[in-house]
Amino acid sequence: MTITRTDMKEDLAAEIRRLARAKNAVILAHNYQMPEVQEIADHVGDSLGLSLDARKTSASLIVFCGVHFMAESARILNPQKKVLLPNLAAGCSLADSITAESLAEWKERYPEHTVVTYINSTAEVKAMSDICCTSANAVSVVRSLAADRILFTPDRNLGRWVAKQLPGKDVVIYDGCCPAHDVLRGANAAKVRDSKKGAIVIAHPECREDIIEMADAVCSTSGMINAVERFPEARTFVIATENGILHQLRKRYPDREFILADGCIGCRLNCPYMKCIGLEDVERSLREEVFEVNVGAEILAGARRALERMLAVHRDR
Repeated sequence: MTITRTDMKEDLAAEIRRLARAKNAVILAHNYQMPEVQEIADHVGDSLGLSLDARKTSASLIVFCGVHFMAESARILNPQKKVLLPNLAAGCSLADSITAESLAEWKERYPEHTVVTYINSTAEVKAMSDICCTSANAVSVVRSLAADRILFTPDRNLGRWVAKQLPGKDVVIYDGCCPAHDVLRGANAAKVRDSKKGAIVIAHPECREDIIEMADAVCSTSGMINAVERFPEARTFVIATENGILHQLRKRYPDREFILADGCIGCRLNCPYMKCIGLEDVERSLREEVFEVNVGAEILAGARRALERMLAVHRDR
């Protein structure tokens, strides 16, 4: 009998589910993870949704299939639980674009500004911030603040989008970006859109301004999935974000066509860090309980404060 790769994946997935049950573990996966990893997860979503799922779970062990800052956030919100990141190579270029030292310099330059930090950042940077936000709630968070002077970190594209929505706020924007989104150009996206009559463009706010301007909807990854329902007559959607999202879109809307905005089958819209975790990594993580994510007590307290303030805005909406 020939054992196929599909058979091996199915066996590995079954073992992962068995281990998760035996260890009272919950598996969280971001929308950008590989399809097979999304399929074995208990919850799939964006940063905000997964942060809330991590907080609500009764599991004693959290296996986070995402990148390091996401696992850190789960740990911060669940200090009594063990949080595992299946592959330590799963970092984030955007989170790496800002350090505690560089944020300290910006805070000295703008001492009267309230610091709003995107969740795509390290725990140390969160701890130095007044409040966090996600792409789903960034506008709501900044709007909720009494302060009119804002220092927005670290994503410049998201910061510009927020500033445009809230012209009454003085928003100073840090110069970081997500390479997987920032690489996309309007000319490429327009060419893809124009090749399909009636195509709808849905973009992530980490994209450049020219992409945002042509988009019919701008939202977080989970918001992008839900946004399809706003266009019941449309058959084709041009998606301006990381290619992993296509799995959930095609699952939910099998009768629609989804095309990536880069025009080359997602070869540019690809985050190598989000693709670090495979089924083998998840199985090993559960079996050996590696790799545990820890945050020092002082940093945890500061980062938790910034995240809790964000979640309070989310609850109040």
